[in-house]
Amino acid sequence: MADPSNFQAGPLDRDAAFYVAGHKGLVGSAIWRTLSSAGFTGLLGRTSAELDLKNREAVFAFFAENAPRYVVLAAAKVGGILANNTYPVDFLSDNLRIQVNVLDAAREHGTERLLFLGSSCIYPKFAEQPIREDSLLTGHLEPTNDAYAIAKIAGIMHVQAIRRQYGLPWISAMPTNLYGPGDNFSATGSHVLPALIRRYDEASASGSRTVTNWGSGSPRREFLHVDDMAEACLHLLENYDGPEQVNVGTGKDVTIKELAGIVAKAVGYAGEIDWDSSKPDGTPRKLLDVSKLTASGWTAKIDLVSGVQSTVDWYRNNVERIRN
Repeated sequence: MADPSNFQAGPLDRDAAFYVAGHKGLVGSAIWRTLSSAGFTGLLGRTSAELDLKNREAVFAFFAENAPRYVVLAAAKVGGILANNTYPVDFLSDNLRIQVNVLDAAREHGTERLLFLGSSCIYPKFAEQPIREDSLLTGHLEPTNDAYAIAKIAGIMHVQAIRRQYGLPWISAMPTNLYGPGDNFSATGSHVLPALIRRYDEASASGSRTVTNWGSGSPRREFLHVDDMAEACLHLLENYDGPEQVNVGTGKDVTIKELAGIVAKAVGYAGEIDWDSSKPDGTPRKLLDVSKLTASGWTAKIDLVSGVQSTVDWYRNNVERIRN
């Protein structure tokens, strides 16, 4: 077991074994790129086919064999409003099993520093904006993704419990809506920004004169490029040690209508935009208070317009092989 008294803020050992759980996903792949660029030589990754994180025995065997000194838990079952609302049992059960298995195995086999990644959906639907970290568990959740949110809240509590019971300097980070290369552009399972990119790109290619989006377009959302998120994770691992989760975002938001306009311009779509208000909007506004992260010395660097444009370019260059 690692001695928590030995932890001091500062650079991590670049040669230590470092496991990125979910290293092929949107967030995990960005973290892998960032760590590689930062000189980490002991990176460990397993695909879901190689290691099913829902299989407790397999997870413990992996940790017993590799004993990673550092872990980022970016693996999760994720999806947009439709997927979360349709399959709440899957989102609750799968994520709870992944988290419990990885966190328990990491503790059992001496992981020194671990960062658990959650989601801003952990906060109450009508939390005061911008949302502070202490808003957690102060109100009702958004019902369209409450099962996923409860699983992520359980992960935060698990990390806090490990800190209390074992004294390990593990931490949690709660990102806002993420986007970028490697995203899920599925027609039915994607989040709002990649869904808009796919929809508008296909409309532009087909010459469609009208695109219809879900909801009213009035909800406000904050978006963070995944490469910024990855940089923030490394920053927190090297500079933060506290029980409270840390919000990670830009501190700025836009309406979904404004976002749709940015995407339409990026793909070159010039047709009409309609809104189907019979579909759910979800949370009216979700903007994170990032003052804790800012005070630690980190701020986002990639603006939304250039980030969306680069993501559109990546999508078009990889459309034949990305998830559908």
